[in-house]
Amino acid sequence: MTKIYSSLIFSIAMIGVTAGIDASAQDRADSSHPSDIPERTFVITNGDTKLPYEIVVLLYSPNDLHFQDPGAPRFLFLDRKGKLALGIGGYVKGQMMYDFDGAIDDNGFTTYKIPVPLDPAERNRLGADASHSTIYLKLVGQTSLGYLTVYVQTNFSGEDDSYGMQIKQAYVSLGNVTAGLARSTFVDASAQPPTIDCQGPSGATCGKNVLLRYSRRFDNGFSGAISAEFPKASYTLNEHVEKINQRCPDIPVNLQYAWNNDKSHVRLSGMIRNLSYRNLVKEKNEWSFGWAVQLSGMIRLCDPLTFYYQGAYGKGYAQYINDVSGFDMDLIPDGADGKMKAPAVMGVLGGLKYSFSKKFFVSASYSQCHVYDQGSLGHEGYRYGQYIVANGFYNVLPDMQVGLEYLHGRRNDMGGASGHANRISASVQYSF
Repeated sequence: MTKIYSSLIFSIAMIGVTAGIDASAQDRADSSHPSDIPERTFVITNGDTKLPYEIVVLLYSPNDLHFQDPGAPRFLFLDRKGKLALGIGGYVKGQMMYDFDGAIDDNGFTTYKIPVPLDPAERNRLGADASHSTIYLKLVGQTSLGYLTVYVQTNFSGEDDSYGMQIKQAYVSLGNVTAGLARSTFVDASAQPPTIDCQGPSGATCGKNVLLRYSRRFDNGFSGAISAEFPKASYTLNEHVEKINQRCPDIPVNLQYAWNNDKSHVRLSGMIRNLSYRNLVKEKNEWSFGWAVQLSGMIRLCDPLTFYYQGAYGKGYAQYINDVSGFDMDLIPDGADGKMKAPAVMGVLGGLKYSFSKKFFVSASYSQCHVYDQGSLGHEGYRYGQYIVANGFYNVLPDMQVGLEYLHGRRNDMGGASGHANRISASVQYSF
């Protein structure tokens, strides 16, 4: 196993060296066609400095963005030579929510947290949240080694509803190579349908890791990426096992084909993991092999209608699935001999978005997360969660959007018991 990881990491390094560090930035520049810097932007410069076309593309390209990612920067600072630009942007977002006929004690609609059976004392809940407001800085420029991007994004979702500032992403890209805290290479963010809910669909892939990534666009719409990522893992432990530090990076890879000016794409992703633990019965360190594959994408069926889809399956990768991420499902006990096993997890989603105009659109989607081979967790162990959402968004002003959303969730356990919850959410978001 160690040889496999060493070979993959060596391959990343060699590809970066042999392909040339300039290529992917130029490829990204050629992939989009913005007409100019948006009129809403405040440009601060010394004189009549103009940005090169490629830097405009890197600043304003919508490729690979999640619906909840902030858009184009409102404030733009240019250097004297036009080779460096600093964008500052973000949004203020407030939302109110009301749960009925079953409630989740969380501002995120996580179906894993639905009480089973239904708690008659907690059938309703009123909540509000502004913690997912965000601010970001994006520096883009030309260097002797290629195009440079430096990105830092924060929100205010501190612990215990404290609204403390928290880093969401912080990375540097130079040509083909990205290093820092960024969305995992296994995640296809633009394939996920729009929601007000910050949690998102139960079966959607998720995750941001500290990583080293090589990515490149090829001819005829193809692109690909491979990365080494510092792993996060959570286990269900008992008296026979304990968690230890991870020793190998997660290795995700993807290959994508895009068409219709990048308004449609299909992506195939894969990942391998090495999950280490301490067997207290045998008094030695052991590991379990994890893997996952995913098919995802979005298709512009016609000008106003877009279809989103995603299907993922694997073992030992629960940390990358919305509903079970952080809930100790990467490894679970496998008997009394101190062995651990990686349960199989499936995540699926499908959704439609219909745009009536540039100001107004509606969407609806269904998602499910299903865990297999978890009999050792007993009758109360999580079996699957379902997530149904319908919403509408309207731009009152060019930078001000309001939304209304209905959510229905259900959790089923191994013993056959289930619980459900319903939520109405409303949001107001102003982007800058």
